[in-house]
Amino acid sequence: MLVKICGLKDPDQAIAIARLGVWAIGFICVPESPRYVNPEQIRTVSDRLDAVHSRVERVGIFANTDLETIAQTVAQSRLTIVQLHGHESPDFCQDVRERLPYVKLWKALRVRSIATLDLAEDYTHVADALLLDAYRPESLGGTGHTFDWHGLQHWQSPLPWFLAGGLTPDNVAQALAALANFPPIGIDVSSGVERAPANKDLEKVERLLRAIGQSHPAIASQSV
Repeated sequence: MLVKICGLKDPDQAIAIARLGVWAIGFICVPESPRYVNPEQIRTVSDRLDAVHSRVERVGIFANTDLETIAQTVAQSRLTIVQLHGHESPDFCQDVRERLPYVKLWKALRVRSIATLDLAEDYTHVADALLLDAYRPESLGGTGHTFDWHGLQHWQSPLPWFLAGGLTPDNVAQALAALANFPPIGIDVSSGVERAPANKDLEKVERLLRAIGQSHPAIASQSV
C-alpha cells in the first residue's frame, strides 16, 4: 500500500515524514489554496530531501493550470509526478505528457456520484494513475470530507488508482476494508494528519501508517 502525504511546506516536516516510510509527498501548486507553496519553496524542500538521500516521490498538484506554468514548476522544483486535480481534459493530459515525458502523470476525479467513475476510461491512455477524491463544490480538495467508499466495491479501475478524501488514522482501515475486492494501490492523505493547513502532525502520520500496517499488506516500495 503506497502512502502519499499531501500539502507540505516545511522542509523539516517533509524529511521527518519521508523517514517514516511514506512513498510520496505532495505540494499544492494552486495559489488559492491555504497549502500553496511556490516553486522556490518546493525546490528548497526537494534539495533538503536530496541532502539526506531520500528517494521519496515529489508530487506537484495543479488545478486548471496552463501547460507552461506546469512545465516551469516541474523544472524548477524537480517534481517527479504531476497530479492534475481540476477539470483537465484527456487532450490536455496528452499535452502534458508530450511536454513532460520524464514525469509521471496522475488525473484526479472528484466523485460527485457513481457516474463520475465513467470518466476514468477517458484517461486510460493519457495518465499513469487515477486519484479519487471527495466532491465539494466550494473546494477542489483538502476538505476533510469522505465519500461513499461502498460505491466503489465493484468498480474495476482501468488504471492503478489512489484513494483520497477525508482519510484519517481512525477511518483508513474502514475505507480499505470496504474496498477489499478491488483495492487501490495507495492512499492520499492531507487534512487527516494536520494540526492546521500544511502543518502536519507526525504522531498522526505514524498512527496512519500503523493502521494501514494492521489492516493491509505492508507498505510497498513499488511505483506507478
